Amino acid sequence: MSGRGLGGLLDEVVAAPDEPLVHEGIDRQVTRAAVGASVDELASLLSGLGVGSGHAVVVALPNGAAIVVALFAVWRVGAVYVPVNPRFSPGEVAHVVDEVGPVVAVCTPDLADRFGLPVIVSGDGGWSTDAVGPVDGDRRDEDIAAVSFTSGTTGRPKPVLMRHSGVLELLDGVIGSLRTKPVDGPPRPPMPNLIPVSMSLWAGIYQVLFAFRVGAPIVVLARFETAAFAEAVRHFGIRSTVLPPPAMTMLSDDTAITDLSPLRYVRSISSPLSPLQARRFRDRFGIAVLNGWGQTEIGGEIVGWSAADSKAFGDTKLGAVGRPHRGVTVRAVDPDGVDVGPDEAGELWVRTPALGAGYADGADLSDRMSPDGWFRTGDVGRVDADGFVWIEGRVSDMINRGGLKVFPAEVAEVLLLSPALADAAVVGVPDDRLGEVPWAFVVPREGGSVPEDDALRELCREHLAPYKVPVRFVAVDALPRNDIGKVLGHDLVDRARSLE
Repeated sequence: MSGRGLGGLLDEVVAAPDEPLVHEGIDRQVTRAAVGASVDELASLLSGLGVGSGHAVVVALPNGAAIVVALFAVWRVGAVYVPVNPRFSPGEVAHVVDEVGPVVAVCTPDLADRFGLPVIVSGDGGWSTDAVGPVDGDRRDEDIAAVSFTSGTTGRPKPVLMRHSGVLELLDGVIGSLRTKPVDGPPRPPMPNLIPVSMSLWAGIYQVLFAFRVGAPIVVLARFETAAFAEAVRHFGIRSTVLPPPAMTMLSDDTAITDLSPLRYVRSISSPLSPLQARRFRDRFGIAVLNGWGQTEIGGEIVGWSAADSKAFGDTKLGAVGRPHRGVTVRAVDPDGVDVGPDEAGELWVRTPALGAGYADGADLSDRMSPDGWFRTGDVGRVDADGFVWIEGRVSDMINRGGLKVFPAEVAEVLLLSPALADAAVVGVPDDRLGEVPWAFVVPREGGSVPEDDALRELCREHLAPYKVPVRFVAVDALPRNDIGKVLGHDLVDRARSLE
């Protein structure tokens, strides 16, 4: 796959050699020529160690130009890219190494002893290594581009194999769905793509690939901070970007951020966005929020809003995650796999070009495929008459309270109607009589306190059927979340059991 596949996207940026390709915040720029030279240098070191087609290379670097270089150097030699968060604990690192079997680690000097592998380190002077090859390890299909771990909200994260061909096809489908009609006059140079999320996540990597596919440079933030984000938006004239829901909440809550001009559109990524938070952000800043939906196993986002849909439908579809991107089909089915009617809820089954190639531990996706080739997402939702998809929850998250279905997201959304709460999550806790019952974990706003249980219970009763009302409300300082903002439900269930 050397020189082809996703690695070829580096050559699609329209910047001249001496123009910036990677902006590290607003203070440092790395030119296209410098990025290319660094890719050559790292690729040479990898090849010198014997890294080649199908080998897995684990990369643990902070956001910046170096991690972009590592991404394309790994693909230059035909290897498989395995991102690791530099903040991972030794146990989490060991899990990645055990599941994937990488042959080399690319990291900062302080992490060099953590992987038990030959190491190439990143420094101010470029790349260096004391390792001696040749390395030896399993080789995967040359179409395997990367290993992306699932979010791990209900259990241990699983390593999904991502294909060059599938991701490229999905990218082109998304770009085709989002592009608007050409305007009169000479085309404007592509706007830089602002990446406010960690590039150790597929969501961050995908934004790099998206930018380069449309020929745009990128702006990388070391970490998400509201002031730095607002400054980058102003400095680079960013008109549209992506944000995970927790980042939108942080911006809405930050009284020091009063304006995000010239930002016009924000695409929600990586975790579900509630209509309440979408409305808060839109009303605060006058920015249209475009929702989206996807999963690691299906290549990332496959359903989303376009600017045209936002103008055409506005608030009439508030809460929907959008319509399928080009090349994607979504249906809602009952437990027997039979299509349900428009606006009826069922499990969402999809066909997508970016379906993963299985898991790096050797498991495949066969247990999630229907006999006729549909992928069972495990998400419960509905597809309306206009083709918009609405998500109601996970099949695995659904609380079966004595035979009655309770979707945690619906209950949490009601709890967030309380002005005293900053965050809320609902989980199913085992119960001897009913099987399981809903518990609510609630976070007070800064400087405030959680309302009395009776007040929260009454709020729920105003908007929900009685069986959906939580049996217990637990005040916490913060909800346990992973790096992309998803609530770790299993942690809350463990806490609930400790309180019984």
